[in-house]
Amino acid sequence: MTRHIRWQMLVILVGVVLLVLLLTYLAINYTTVLRPGHGGTYVEGIAGQPQALNPLLSGFNPPDQDLCALIFSGLTRLGEDGKVEPDLASDWDIGADGLTYTFYLRSNAYWHDGTPVTVDDVILTIRLIQDPEFPGPPELGADVWRMVKIKEIDDLTVQFTLDEPYAPFLDYTTVGILPAHRVAGIGAAGLPAASFNLAPVGSGPFQVEEIEGEKGTVTSVVLKHFPRYYRARPYLDRIQFRFYADYGAVLDAYTAGQVEGVASVRAQDLPRARELADLDLFSAQIAEYGIVFLNLADDDLPFFQEHAVRQAMMLALDRQALIDEVLEGQALVTDSPILPGTWAYEANASGYDHDLQRAQALLDEAGWVRATQGDARHKGGDRFRFTLLTSRVPQREAAAEMLAEQWAELGLEVVVESVSAAELREALNARRFQAALVHLALPGDPDPYPFWHEKQIDEGQNYAGFEHRRISEVTEQARVTPNENRRRVLYEEFQELFAEQLPSLPLYVPVYTYGVDQRINDVQIGPLMHPSDRFRTVLNWWLVHRRVFVREAEAAPMP
Repeated sequence: MTRHIRWQMLVILVGVVLLVLLLTYLAINYTTVLRPGHGGTYVEGIAGQPQALNPLLSGFNPPDQDLCALIFSGLTRLGEDGKVEPDLASDWDIGADGLTYTFYLRSNAYWHDGTPVTVDDVILTIRLIQDPEFPGPPELGADVWRMVKIKEIDDLTVQFTLDEPYAPFLDYTTVGILPAHRVAGIGAAGLPAASFNLAPVGSGPFQVEEIEGEKGTVTSVVLKHFPRYYRARPYLDRIQFRFYADYGAVLDAYTAGQVEGVASVRAQDLPRARELADLDLFSAQIAEYGIVFLNLADDDLPFFQEHAVRQAMMLALDRQALIDEVLEGQALVTDSPILPGTWAYEANASGYDHDLQRAQALLDEAGWVRATQGDARHKGGDRFRFTLLTSRVPQREAAAEMLAEQWAELGLEVVVESVSAAELREALNARRFQAALVHLALPGDPDPYPFWHEKQIDEGQNYAGFEHRRISEVTEQARVTPNENRRRVLYEEFQELFAEQLPSLPLYVPVYTYGVDQRINDVQIGPLMHPSDRFRTVLNWWLVHRRVFVREAEAAPMP
């Protein structure tokens, strides 16, 4: 009996020694690190209410656009640099004549109800957009799609044929695709009232799990990850959106612990947001810019018709001061009507640094003089006086006032007038303005044709009434040239000519700021085409962690 007990003790002792040796070996050669794990729910607060979770209608309402970015997929999507990338389509071919576009759908793409995605879904979606009664936003390009012929090659291959080459066409293929088996028979005119809009079935990384509301208002939408999504599984199991009356209320919800993310932090709310120690702020430029359109076609404004005068007006502006003092630093100075960071942007094109002395010399040389320092400039019987129109938004009004003050130092007499957004659009369309401070949203293809080609002066968006033969030729050639390298060369020339002629005054590119609690890991945002692009990297975000052994030589700090 004693001998038996001694053997047990020996076995236990040997086991303990071996365990100590093993732990010592692991301690010397391995370490534990945190790695992303699956699970958890991220809760985000949004100002506004969802109305139609339908990608053909979501452009009217930012909260809809945010949710549709996670629920639906297009044939393609826009990358950070404005280039079109694969999405439901794994690849595509463009015919040598620039007229035919053939898209190849993924064989592993499914709708949230388990039905495979096929060409039938693509064709039905485009037919809805082509319908004369289509009620969706104009940026989906109904006029463009109506000139496109559709051909089914097989279940996973579809071909579009254009009447004439149009290089920006790929942008329109980013529209979210609808499931034919769910919306067939609704018709374009019936889309706004369709029950599908609050019970959507998409093919994106997340699907609707629950919609809560009270008194006809949606208060919360819960999305859960879709296990058959064709890309990698997201680490997050769920994303919940809670909806609030305004931006300030979203920040209140964060401080109260109701949400972990703030969808948009406005410039005026930044001081408050920066005081929240656990709220990480992510900023990135967004695809729009602030510009002052000058009405070159108004004969009562002869000074605008002299490009040396326009250059002087630009040189007189301290745009960085405008950004720092009015926009809370939430913008970047730009001299080009093509967005910085996009594939067509020419960083080496001529620019205009603040130089009041040079501006004064240009005006003097052009004959626009002032009798005394405090007088407005004049030339013959013409006085350098104009009205600067802008929208009735406090920040825009403050920006316009600062522009007027900076021009006053140059001897220009400027009256600021603010109107509603609708009135501003009407004034631009009717060309009933002298100068106008506006924001232009330009996601995707940089095509400057609509704003600066001479054929767009009367009926298009050439609000400035700018007429320049070479710029018209360059922008016209670029939009019918499918070769990107050739287009880039043309756009380089366009930007140089624009900087020389300066038909209007580019000011800044706004910055979008997004707030996320520190508990949410690996959140990253780059240049945004739309605010909903903040979810471009959502598959990498994580909340739950797991601890794993790795060799010390292989261990890397958490990102």
